[in-house]
Amino acid sequence: MTFRERLQSWRYNLIPDHLIGEILSKRWTDNAIPFIALIAVVAGFGSAIPGFFKPLSLQESTRQLGEFSIVVTGLTVVLLGGGIDLSVGSIFALATFAAVGTFFIFEAPVWMALAAAIATGLVCGAINGYLIGFLRLRAFLTTLVTFIIGRTIFDILVVNYGAAIQTSMASSDAWDFIGDGTFAGLSIPVITAIVLAVITHIALTRSRPGWHVLAVGGSRRSAHNAGIKVKRTVFMTYVFSGFCASIAGFLIACRLSGAGPGTGLNMEILALTAAVVGGNSLGGGRGSVAKGLMGAIIVLVMNNGLIRLGYGTGTNQMVIGLMLAVAVTIDIRWLKNRHKVLNEVYVAPIYLKMGEAQSAEPDSGTPYALNNAISRTDYIGLGELEGPEDVILDRDDHLYCGTRHGEIVRFFAPDYTRSEVFAHVGGFPLGLAFDREGNLLSCVGAMGLYSISPDREVTRLSAETRRSWTSVQDDARLRDPNDLDIAPDGRIYFTDSTKRFDAHDWALDSIENRATGRLLVYDPKTGETKTLLDGYHYMNGVCMAHDGKSLFFAESWACRVHRYWLEGPKAGTAECVIKDMPGYPDNINRASDGSYWMAWLGMRTPTFDLSLRNPGFRKRMTRRLPQDDWLFPNINTGGVVKFDDAGKIIGALGDLTGDSHPMVTSMREHKGWLYIGGILNNRIGRYKLDGADEAWTGPTSYWGERA
Repeated sequence: MTFRERLQSWRYNLIPDHLIGEILSKRWTDNAIPFIALIAVVAGFGSAIPGFFKPLSLQESTRQLGEFSIVVTGLTVVLLGGGIDLSVGSIFALATFAAVGTFFIFEAPVWMALAAAIATGLVCGAINGYLIGFLRLRAFLTTLVTFIIGRTIFDILVVNYGAAIQTSMASSDAWDFIGDGTFAGLSIPVITAIVLAVITHIALTRSRPGWHVLAVGGSRRSAHNAGIKVKRTVFMTYVFSGFCASIAGFLIACRLSGAGPGTGLNMEILALTAAVVGGNSLGGGRGSVAKGLMGAIIVLVMNNGLIRLGYGTGTNQMVIGLMLAVAVTIDIRWLKNRHKVLNEVYVAPIYLKMGEAQSAEPDSGTPYALNNAISRTDYIGLGELEGPEDVILDRDDHLYCGTRHGEIVRFFAPDYTRSEVFAHVGGFPLGLAFDREGNLLSCVGAMGLYSISPDREVTRLSAETRRSWTSVQDDARLRDPNDLDIAPDGRIYFTDSTKRFDAHDWALDSIENRATGRLLVYDPKTGETKTLLDGYHYMNGVCMAHDGKSLFFAESWACRVHRYWLEGPKAGTAECVIKDMPGYPDNINRASDGSYWMAWLGMRTPTFDLSLRNPGFRKRMTRRLPQDDWLFPNINTGGVVKFDDAGKIIGALGDLTGDSHPMVTSMREHKGWLYIGGILNNRIGRYKLDGADEAWTGPTSYWGERA
């Protein structure tokens, strides 16, 4: 390795560039900015204002925060539904007046004051909801009009009845407790805000109406086409917003025992700023109650902090306006450009220097020399199949394969001209294996490990494994389960080719070439899935050795085959038995003579090998060129290779014409025939093997003769 290559290796292999893309791809990153802002605001004002964290000061601040958070929660639901509510301040003020008027003027019980406030909020919310949801008026203009009308009505009521409220002698211990009391150290507004936030969060994330709100906010047309009652859903979001504003209005009525011209003034601007600063999208469909609460804390702490530091009202309004402008700009620009940013930073290639490979050219004299043998095969299912990635035969000689339509197709012996859909699994069924009981097991791309019983019942066995404590990426989910095999004790060993890309993005993984493939085991006795090995370049085919004490697995992009020991002094360790192959290995299966068949899905090329030593080139390529112009591994020419237990290459079969099987991803020997599959093929090939045991079958090799 030259000094330049060593520098490239250090730069691209040791500096974790890929973590930037991983972090930005997470949904929780939307919370990161408001959370950092929250910490900065609280810490900044806490250190600048004497006594900021004293219990008495916090208790008074949290009362106001509880009332404000309730309003923000209601407005957040409206935003998630794709709307906006500028009338929350006037609804808040009217509900406050309704509560104090009922209690002080009519001297009614506290529960009637609460009912009056809630009724006011529900009526106002229903008016907004009807105009916007059913009459389909513009939300911004409609709520602006109702805000003006509501504010005018409140001002008239305060002028006419303010004196009567102030001179009333009505009193109640319950009223005073709600306004000034605490329970378990928390004020009633805070407890109410927490309970309401939890209920709202559960409703949005765990209930059908909540999902409908998010669906409508994401796309009203799509929601309508899906059968969701869009008008009713929009109507209910505004009713809920009015309800929240009325609850907050009742709580401040109890705390202040009055209502004046300043009640609810600028509440709509503060609440909207809080919801957006917390990370809720103005476009709808993206956000959460937790984000609204974070924004409420940020806005209220900053607003009150500036007042306590001696800044005037104008300064407060300017700061709030700037916060809203920045939040809206970030929301719009990030929402619009998120995928562009991820495309720029997610793929982070590494340096990899491939070893010198022996030639696979015909007549080259190497064990890998390809011939034209499998260009002459019988075709099964020609034109009827799409993507038979793996093929397998049962004890009755019937042939099975998966297709890219999510089906497992069965061809009936002996001539394989008749077929049926054996089971519909979904996804893309890849590796296949039969267990002792005759269940057909399959690795399904992006879905997990599945079992299909003889009576065609589909069961998911595993879709995740235990997450690593130190992993930034979600390595618990199986992203690209590829091939599997079954040990004599029933445990299922299978590969997950990459933890960073889904099955359909295998080409991106080849360009990045980061070692994220792993070997897993599923124990049917416990139902647990464990990771045995990690850190391989696209781990692919897996096959139990004939003695059942070890298994072989392929490392596609590194062109290697490894042996993992299950028993003996090497148990739990892996060793490379074949390296520097001229082709990319795929599935591995047993042969009748005690050796193993291995598929080559493609052949190495000097240009792609050179690109692996130039990660900077691959990085620029993914950022500057359209994907159709990228340099990929050659998967248009492959073959079948045979090797023994020691990793010695016995021979190779190929299709030099490219007409029959230019790409091979699997093969199965069965009664003297080799059945060949390919993920890009529209057929299964059937090739007669010279000198093979015509009585040998895979099920018999694994499980013996029928009982």
